[in-house]
Amino acid sequence: MIYTVKQRMIDTLIVFMLIMSTGGLLFVFNRNLSYLIFFAILGVAFSFLGRKIKKITIFSSMLTFLLIASLFFINYIFAFTEQTDNKYLYYVMVVLVSILTLLFFHNNRTKNIMIERVYFVLKIITFHSVLNFIAFFIIGNRLSIITSTYHECETFLNIFFYTPERGLLNFFGVEMCRNQGLFWEPGVLQAFLNVFFFLEAFILKRNRLLLLVVSFTILSTYSTTGLALLLIQGIVYFWSEFKDNKMLLPIIIVLTIPVYLAFSVNLEEKIQGEKEASFQKRLFDLTQPFFIALDHPLTGIGLDLEQFQKMRSQFHFSSNSLQSLQKVVGINSNANGTDKGSSNSIMFLLAAMGFPTALLFLYMFFKQQIITRKKWLIMLILTISVMSEPLLLRPFFFIFIISGFTHYFHRITSHKQELV
Repeated sequence: MIYTVKQRMIDTLIVFMLIMSTGGLLFVFNRNLSYLIFFAILGVAFSFLGRKIKKITIFSSMLTFLLIASLFFINYIFAFTEQTDNKYLYYVMVVLVSILTLLFFHNNRTKNIMIERVYFVLKIITFHSVLNFIAFFIIGNRLSIITSTYHECETFLNIFFYTPERGLLNFFGVEMCRNQGLFWEPGVLQAFLNVFFFLEAFILKRNRLLLLVVSFTILSTYSTTGLALLLIQGIVYFWSEFKDNKMLLPIIIVLTIPVYLAFSVNLEEKIQGEKEASFQKRLFDLTQPFFIALDHPLTGIGLDLEQFQKMRSQFHFSSNSLQSLQKVVGINSNANGTDKGSSNSIMFLLAAMGFPTALLFLYMFFKQQIITRKKWLIMLILTISVMSEPLLLRPFFFIFIISGFTHYFHRITSHKQELV
Protein backbone atom coordinates (compact mmCIF):
# COMPACT_ATOMS: atom_id res chain seq x y z
CA MET A 1 0.00 0.00 0.00
CA ILE A 2 1.38 3.41 -1.02
CA TYR A 3 1.41 5.91 1.85
CA THR A 4 0.90 9.25 0.10
CA VAL A 5 2.06 12.70 1.21
CA LYS A 6 -1.59 13.76 1.62
CA GLN A 7 -2.22 10.81 3.93
CA ARG A 8 0.91 11.60 5.96
CA MET A 9 -0.19 15.21 6.39
CA ILE A 10 -3.71 14.41 7.58
CA ASP A 11 -2.46 11.64 9.88
CA THR A 12 0.13 13.97 11.38
CA LEU A 13 -2.51 16.66 11.96
CA ILE A 14 -4.81 14.17 13.70
CA VAL A 15 -2.04 12.92 16.00
CA PHE A 16 -0.85 16.47 16.71
CA MET A 17 -4.37 17.50 17.76
CA LEU A 18 -4.70 14.31 19.81
CA ILE A 19 -1.53 15.14 21.75
CA MET A 20 -2.31 18.85 22.10
CA SER A 21 -5.77 18.04 23.48
CA THR A 22 -3.95 16.29 26.34
CA GLY A 23 -2.50 19.23 28.21
CA GLY A 24 -1.41 21.33 25.24
CA LEU A 25 -1.69 25.11 25.58
CA LEU A 26 -3.51 25.26 22.25
CA PHE A 27 -6.48 23.57 23.92
CA VAL A 28 -5.97 25.27 27.31
CA PHE A 29 -6.50 28.72 25.80
CA ASN A 30 -8.85 27.81 22.92
CA ARG A 31 -10.59 24.61 24.00
CA ASN A 32 -13.92 24.85 22.18
CA LEU A 33 -12.46 26.17 18.92
CA SER A 34 -9.63 23.62 19.03
CA TYR A 35 -12.02 20.69 19.49
CA LEU A 36 -14.15 22.04 16.64
CA ILE A 37 -11.06 22.09 14.41
CA PHE A 38 -10.15 18.59 15.61
CA PHE A 39 -13.59 17.25 14.65
CA ALA A 40 -13.34 19.04 11.30
CA ILE A 41 -9.98 17.38 10.57
CA LEU A 42 -11.42 13.98 11.45
CA GLY A 43 -14.44 14.70 9.24
CA VAL A 44 -12.20 15.54 6.26
CA ALA A 45 -10.10 12.44 6.92
CA PHE A 46 -13.11 10.11 6.92
CA SER A 47 -14.76 11.83 3.94
CA PHE A 48 -11.82 12.06 1.55
CA LEU A 49 -9.10 9.71 2.79
CA GLY A 50 -11.08 6.96 4.45
CA ARG A 51 -12.20 3.57 3.23
CA LYS A 52 -15.60 2.06 3.74
CA ILE A 53 -15.85 1.22 7.43
CA LYS A 54 -16.30 -2.47 8.19
CA LYS A 55 -19.47 -3.39 10.07
CA ILE A 56 -17.56 -5.20 12.79
CA THR A 57 -15.47 -2.07 13.40
CA ILE A 58 -18.57 0.13 13.53
CA PHE A 59 -20.28 -2.23 15.99
CA SER A 60 -17.29 -2.41 18.34
CA SER A 61 -16.93 1.40 18.30
CA MET A 62 -20.65 1.98 18.84
CA LEU A 63 -20.81 -0.51 21.70
CA THR A 64 -17.81 1.19 23.30
CA PHE A 65 -19.44 4.60 23.06
CA LEU A 66 -22.82 3.38 24.34
CA LEU A 67 -21.27 1.61 27.32
CA ILE A 68 -19.08 4.54 28.36
CA ALA A 69 -21.92 7.03 27.79
CA SER A 70 -24.18 4.86 29.95
CA LEU A 71 -21.59 4.81 32.73
CA PHE A 72 -21.31 8.60 32.53
CA PHE A 73 -25.12 8.90 32.67
CA ILE A 74 -25.33 6.64 35.74
CA ASN A 75 -22.60 8.67 37.38
CA TYR A 76 -24.42 11.92 36.54
CA ILE A 77 -27.74 10.68 37.98
CA PHE A 78 -26.40 9.09 41.16
CA ALA A 79 -23.55 11.51 41.91
CA PHE A 80 -23.26 12.63 45.53
CA THR A 81 -23.59 16.32 44.58
CA GLU A 82 -25.43 18.14 41.80
CA GLN A 83 -23.38 18.01 38.62
CA THR A 84 -22.88 20.52 35.80
CA ASP A 85 -24.02 19.39 32.34
CA ASN A 86 -21.07 21.04 30.58
CA LYS A 87 -18.55 18.87 32.43
CA TYR A 88 -20.17 15.69 31.18
CA LEU A 89 -20.54 17.07 27.66
CA TYR A 90 -16.79 17.69 27.72
CA TYR A 91 -16.09 14.07 28.69
CA VAL A 92 -18.47 12.85 25.98
CA MET A 93 -16.48 14.98 23.53
CA VAL A 94 -13.26 13.35 24.76
CA VAL A 95 -14.78 9.90 24.22
CA LEU A 96 -15.97 10.81 20.70
CA VAL A 97 -12.60 12.25 19.68
CA SER A 98 -10.77 9.20 21.04
CA ILE A 99 -13.12 6.72 19.35
CA LEU A 100 -13.06 8.52 15.99
CA THR A 101 -9.26 8.81 16.03
CA LEU A 102 -8.79 5.14 16.83
CA LEU A 103 -11.51 4.17 14.33
CA PHE A 104 -9.82 6.15 11.56
CA PHE A 105 -6.41 4.55 12.06
CA HIS A 106 -7.84 1.09 12.68
CA ASN A 107 -9.99 1.16 9.54
CA ASN A 108 -7.73 3.07 7.13
CA ARG A 109 -4.18 2.52 8.34
CA THR A 110 -2.11 -0.08 10.13
CA LYS A 111 -1.23 0.05 13.82
CA ASN A 112 2.40 0.68 12.88
CA ILE A 113 1.46 3.81 10.93
CA MET A 114 -0.30 5.29 13.94
CA ILE A 115 2.76 4.61 16.11
CA GLU A 116 5.03 6.15 13.48
CA ARG A 117 2.91 9.32 13.32
CA VAL A 118 2.99 9.58 17.12
CA TYR A 119 6.76 9.18 16.95
CA PHE A 120 7.05 11.88 14.26
CA VAL A 121 4.92 14.42 16.14
CA LEU A 122 6.74 13.74 19.42
CA LYS A 123 10.07 14.24 17.64
CA ILE A 124 8.91 17.70 16.51
CA ILE A 125 7.71 18.47 20.05
CA THR A 126 11.09 17.36 21.42
CA PHE A 127 13.08 19.67 19.12
CA HIS A 128 10.71 22.56 19.87
CA SER A 129 11.20 21.91 23.59
CA VAL A 130 14.98 22.06 23.18
CA LEU A 131 14.63 25.47 21.50
CA ASN A 132 12.09 26.51 24.15
CA PHE A 133 14.59 25.82 26.93
CA ILE A 134 17.53 27.53 25.22
CA ALA A 135 15.47 30.54 24.06
CA PHE A 136 14.65 31.53 27.66
CA PHE A 137 18.23 32.70 28.19
CA ILE A 138 17.79 35.13 25.28
CA ILE A 139 14.15 36.24 25.49
CA GLY A 140 13.50 35.80 29.23
CA ASN A 141 12.97 39.53 29.78
CA ARG A 142 10.77 40.02 26.71
CA LEU A 143 7.84 37.79 27.60
CA SER A 144 4.17 38.77 27.66
CA ILE A 145 1.43 37.30 29.85
CA ILE A 146 -1.45 35.31 28.37
CA THR A 147 -4.38 34.20 30.49
CA SER A 148 -7.51 32.07 30.37
CA THR A 149 -10.12 31.17 32.97
CA TYR A 150 -8.00 28.38 34.44
CA HIS A 151 -4.42 29.13 33.44
CA GLU A 152 -1.85 31.87 33.06
CA CYS A 153 1.63 31.75 31.59
CA GLU A 154 4.14 33.90 29.73
CA THR A 155 5.01 33.64 26.05
CA PHE A 156 7.21 35.00 23.34
CA LEU A 157 5.12 35.50 20.16
CA ASN A 158 3.03 32.41 21.09
CA ILE A 159 5.98 30.27 20.06
CA PHE A 160 7.77 29.72 23.36
CA PHE A 161 5.97 29.34 26.69
CA TYR A 162 7.09 29.61 30.32
CA THR A 163 5.73 29.85 33.85
CA PRO A 164 8.47 31.77 35.70
CA GLU A 165 6.32 32.19 38.81
CA ARG A 166 6.62 28.48 39.62
CA GLY A 167 9.39 27.27 37.34
CA LEU A 168 12.47 29.41 37.92
CA LEU A 169 15.60 27.52 38.97
CA ASN A 170 19.07 28.75 39.88
CA PHE A 171 22.09 26.59 39.12
CA PHE A 172 25.43 28.06 40.21
CA GLY A 173 24.14 31.57 39.67
CA VAL A 174 22.56 30.81 36.28
CA GLU A 175 18.80 31.42 36.23
CA MET A 176 16.75 29.11 34.05
CA CYS A 177 13.10 28.15 33.71
CA ARG A 178 11.71 24.62 33.85
CA ASN A 179 10.85 23.48 30.35
CA GLN A 180 7.14 23.05 29.63
CA GLY A 181 7.33 23.13 25.84
CA LEU A 182 3.88 23.44 24.28
CA PHE A 183 2.11 22.22 27.43
CA TRP A 184 0.68 23.85 30.52
CA GLU A 185 3.09 22.16 32.92
CA PRO A 186 6.58 20.54 32.76
CA GLY A 187 5.10 17.33 34.19
CA VAL A 188 2.91 16.96 31.10
CA LEU A 189 5.83 17.54 28.73
CA GLN A 190 7.95 14.91 30.47
CA ALA A 191 5.20 12.31 29.97
CA PHE A 192 5.29 12.73 26.19
CA LEU A 193 9.08 12.96 26.14
CA ASN A 194 9.33 9.64 27.98
CA VAL A 195 6.90 8.09 25.50
CA PHE A 196 9.14 9.37 22.70
CA PHE A 197 12.23 7.90 24.43
CA PHE A 198 10.41 4.56 24.65
CA LEU A 199 9.44 4.58 20.96
CA GLU A 200 12.98 5.45 19.87
CA ALA A 201 14.79 3.08 22.23
CA PHE A 202 12.57 -0.01 22.05
CA ILE A 203 10.19 0.17 19.06
CA LEU A 204 11.40 2.13 16.01
CA LYS A 205 15.14 2.53 16.81
CA ARG A 206 15.78 5.17 14.14
CA ASN A 207 18.61 7.26 15.61
CA ARG A 208 20.43 6.70 18.91
CA LEU A 209 21.49 10.35 19.04
CA LEU A 210 17.83 11.22 19.58
CA LEU A 211 18.01 9.39 22.90
CA LEU A 212 20.61 11.91 24.07
CA VAL A 213 18.50 14.82 22.80
CA VAL A 214 15.32 13.65 24.51
CA SER A 215 17.24 12.80 27.72
CA PHE A 216 18.57 16.37 27.85
CA THR A 217 15.04 17.68 27.25
CA ILE A 218 13.62 15.57 30.09
CA LEU A 219 16.38 16.90 32.35
CA SER A 220 15.33 20.44 31.38
CA THR A 221 11.80 19.81 32.73
CA TYR A 222 13.32 19.07 36.15
CA SER A 223 10.35 16.83 36.85
CA THR A 224 10.82 14.20 39.55
CA THR A 225 8.49 11.82 37.73
CA GLY A 226 10.18 12.50 34.40
CA LEU A 227 13.66 11.87 35.78
CA ALA A 228 12.52 8.67 37.52
CA LEU A 229 10.97 7.32 34.30
CA LEU A 230 14.05 8.29 32.30
CA LEU A 231 16.26 6.51 34.84
CA ILE A 232 14.13 3.34 34.64
CA GLN A 233 14.11 3.39 30.84
CA GLY A 234 17.85 4.10 30.73
CA ILE A 235 18.58 1.09 32.95
CA VAL A 236 16.39 -1.21 30.83
CA TYR A 237 17.91 0.12 27.59
CA PHE A 238 21.52 -0.01 28.75
CA TRP A 239 21.07 -3.48 30.20
CA SER A 240 19.83 -4.81 26.86
CA GLU A 241 22.69 -3.06 25.03
CA PHE A 242 25.26 -4.16 27.58
CA LYS A 243 24.38 -7.82 27.07
CA ASP A 244 25.36 -7.47 23.40
CA ASN A 245 28.41 -5.24 23.90
CA LYS A 246 30.32 -5.25 27.21
CA MET A 247 32.54 -2.36 26.01
CA LEU A 248 29.60 0.02 26.51
CA LEU A 249 29.93 -0.06 30.31
CA PRO A 250 32.01 3.16 30.64
CA ILE A 251 29.59 5.03 28.35
CA ILE A 252 26.61 3.70 30.29
CA ILE A 253 28.07 4.92 33.58
CA VAL A 254 28.93 8.37 32.19
CA LEU A 255 25.42 8.85 30.76
CA THR A 256 23.56 7.49 33.79
CA ILE A 257 25.33 9.49 36.51
CA PRO A 258 23.94 12.96 35.53
CA VAL A 259 20.37 11.66 35.41
CA TYR A 260 20.74 9.90 38.76
CA LEU A 261 22.30 12.97 40.41
CA ALA A 262 19.56 15.26 39.09
CA PHE A 263 16.90 12.82 40.25
CA SER A 264 18.38 12.39 43.76
CA VAL A 265 18.75 16.16 44.28
CA ASN A 266 15.23 16.77 42.97
CA LEU A 267 13.77 14.05 45.17
CA GLU A 268 15.53 15.36 48.28
CA GLU A 269 14.17 18.87 47.60
CA LYS A 270 10.64 17.46 47.21
CA ILE A 271 10.70 15.35 50.39
CA GLN A 272 12.40 17.67 52.84
CA GLY A 273 13.65 20.71 50.94
CA GLU A 274 12.31 23.89 49.39
CA LYS A 275 9.83 22.04 47.16
CA GLU A 276 8.30 19.93 49.95
CA ALA A 277 4.87 21.48 49.31
CA SER A 278 4.79 19.90 45.85
CA PHE A 279 5.51 16.45 47.26
CA GLN A 280 2.95 16.88 50.06
CA LYS A 281 0.33 17.89 47.48
CA ARG A 282 0.96 14.74 45.45
CA LEU A 283 0.92 12.56 48.55
CA PHE A 284 -2.39 14.15 49.57
CA ASP A 285 -3.77 13.60 46.05
CA LEU A 286 -2.81 9.94 46.36
CA THR A 287 -4.52 9.40 49.70
CA GLN A 288 -7.52 11.70 50.14
CA PRO A 289 -9.44 10.75 46.94
CA PHE A 290 -9.04 7.08 47.91
CA PHE A 291 -10.77 7.71 51.23
CA ILE A 292 -13.47 9.69 49.44
CA ALA A 293 -13.97 6.68 47.17
CA LEU A 294 -14.30 4.42 50.22
CA ASP A 295 -17.17 6.64 51.43
CA HIS A 296 -18.85 6.55 47.99
CA PRO A 297 -17.69 3.22 46.52
CA LEU A 298 -20.38 2.44 43.91
CA THR A 299 -20.97 5.57 41.83
CA GLY A 300 -18.49 8.05 43.33
CA ILE A 301 -19.16 11.74 43.91
CA GLY A 302 -19.35 12.76 40.24
CA LEU A 303 -17.01 13.88 37.46
CA ASP A 304 -17.69 17.60 37.89
CA LEU A 305 -14.27 18.97 38.85
CA GLU A 306 -15.65 22.05 40.60
CA GLN A 307 -17.92 19.92 42.78
CA PHE A 308 -15.00 17.58 43.46
CA GLN A 309 -12.90 20.55 44.62
CA LYS A 310 -15.66 21.73 46.96
CA MET A 311 -16.14 18.20 48.29
CA ARG A 312 -12.47 17.57 49.01
CA SER A 313 -12.05 20.95 50.75
CA GLN A 314 -14.59 19.78 53.35
CA PHE A 315 -13.48 16.13 53.53
CA HIS A 316 -11.08 15.03 56.27
CA PHE A 317 -10.29 11.37 56.87
CA SER A 318 -9.88 10.13 60.41
CA SER A 319 -6.56 10.47 62.21
CA ASN A 320 -6.45 6.69 62.76
CA SER A 321 -6.76 6.06 59.03
CA LEU A 322 -4.10 8.67 58.30
CA GLN A 323 -1.70 7.21 60.86
CA SER A 324 -2.18 3.70 59.49
CA LEU A 325 -1.52 4.91 55.96
CA GLN A 326 1.58 6.84 57.03
CA LYS A 327 2.99 3.72 58.67
CA VAL A 328 2.53 1.78 55.44
CA VAL A 329 4.01 4.55 53.23
CA GLY A 330 6.68 5.51 55.74
CA ILE A 331 6.22 9.25 55.11
CA ASN A 332 4.20 11.74 57.11
CA SER A 333 1.55 13.79 55.36
CA ASN A 334 1.41 17.43 56.44
CA ALA A 335 -1.54 18.48 54.27
CA ASN A 336 -4.91 18.82 56.00
CA GLY A 337 -7.07 19.87 53.06
CA THR A 338 -7.20 21.55 49.68
CA ASP A 339 -9.73 23.07 47.32
CA LYS A 340 -7.73 22.26 44.16
CA GLY A 341 -8.16 19.42 41.70
CA SER A 342 -6.23 16.19 42.01
CA SER A 343 -2.96 15.71 40.15
CA ASN A 344 -3.46 11.94 40.43
CA SER A 345 -6.01 11.12 37.73
CA ILE A 346 -6.36 7.46 38.77
CA MET A 347 -7.33 8.44 42.30
CA PHE A 348 -9.62 11.16 40.92
CA LEU A 349 -11.32 8.50 38.77
CA LEU A 350 -11.89 6.32 41.84
CA ALA A 351 -13.39 9.19 43.82
CA ALA A 352 -15.43 10.56 40.92
CA MET A 353 -16.89 7.35 39.46
CA GLY A 354 -16.57 4.75 42.19
CA PHE A 355 -14.73 1.44 42.22
CA PRO A 356 -16.71 -0.61 39.63
CA THR A 357 -16.38 1.92 36.79
CA ALA A 358 -12.86 3.02 37.71
CA LEU A 359 -11.58 -0.55 37.87
CA LEU A 360 -13.26 -1.35 34.55
CA PHE A 361 -11.58 1.66 32.93
CA LEU A 362 -8.21 0.70 34.39
CA TYR A 363 -8.62 -2.91 33.24
CA MET A 364 -9.27 -1.73 29.68
CA PHE A 365 -6.36 0.72 30.00
CA PHE A 366 -3.98 -2.15 30.68
CA LYS A 367 -5.60 -4.26 27.95
CA GLN A 368 -4.81 -1.60 25.32
CA GLN A 369 -3.76 -2.87 21.88
CA ILE A 370 -2.04 0.24 20.50
CA ILE A 371 1.49 -0.56 21.72
CA THR A 372 1.99 -4.24 22.47
CA ARG A 373 5.78 -4.63 22.22
CA LYS A 374 7.49 -4.28 25.60
CA LYS A 375 4.03 -3.61 26.94
CA TRP A 376 5.00 -3.77 30.60
CA LEU A 377 7.36 -0.82 30.19
CA ILE A 378 5.05 1.46 28.20
CA MET A 379 2.23 0.77 30.66
CA LEU A 380 4.56 1.61 33.54
CA ILE A 381 5.37 4.94 31.84
CA LEU A 382 1.72 5.72 31.12
CA THR A 383 0.50 4.67 34.58
CA ILE A 384 3.08 6.67 36.52
CA SER A 385 2.42 9.65 34.24
CA VAL A 386 -1.34 9.65 34.87
CA MET A 387 -0.70 9.22 38.59
CA SER A 388 1.37 12.41 38.63
CA GLU A 389 -0.74 14.58 36.30
CA PRO A 390 -4.51 14.84 35.54
CA LEU A 391 -4.16 13.16 32.14
CA LEU A 392 -6.05 9.85 32.16
CA LEU A 393 -9.36 11.38 31.04
CA ARG A 394 -7.70 13.38 28.22
CA PRO A 395 -7.79 12.07 24.61
CA PHE A 396 -4.22 10.77 24.16
CA PHE A 397 -4.37 8.64 27.30
CA PHE A 398 -8.08 7.89 27.09
CA ILE A 399 -7.57 6.40 23.62
CA PHE A 400 -5.72 3.52 25.34
CA ILE A 401 -8.87 2.82 27.37
CA ILE A 402 -10.92 3.00 24.17
CA SER A 403 -8.51 0.55 22.56
CA GLY A 404 -9.15 -1.97 25.33
CA PHE A 405 -12.93 -1.64 24.99
CA THR A 406 -13.03 -1.85 21.17
CA HIS A 407 -10.68 -4.84 21.16
CA TYR A 408 -12.95 -6.64 23.62
CA PHE A 409 -16.15 -5.88 21.65
CA HIS A 410 -14.38 -6.71 18.38
CA ARG A 411 -13.58 -10.19 19.69
CA ILE A 412 -17.18 -10.72 20.85
CA THR A 413 -18.64 -9.53 17.54
CA SER A 414 -16.19 -11.67 15.54
CA HIS A 415 -17.06 -14.73 17.59
CA LYS A 416 -20.80 -14.21 17.04
CA GLN A 417 -20.28 -13.87 13.28
CA GLU A 418 -18.31 -17.13 13.23
CA LEU A 419 -21.14 -18.89 15.06
CA VAL A 420 -23.67 -17.60 12.53
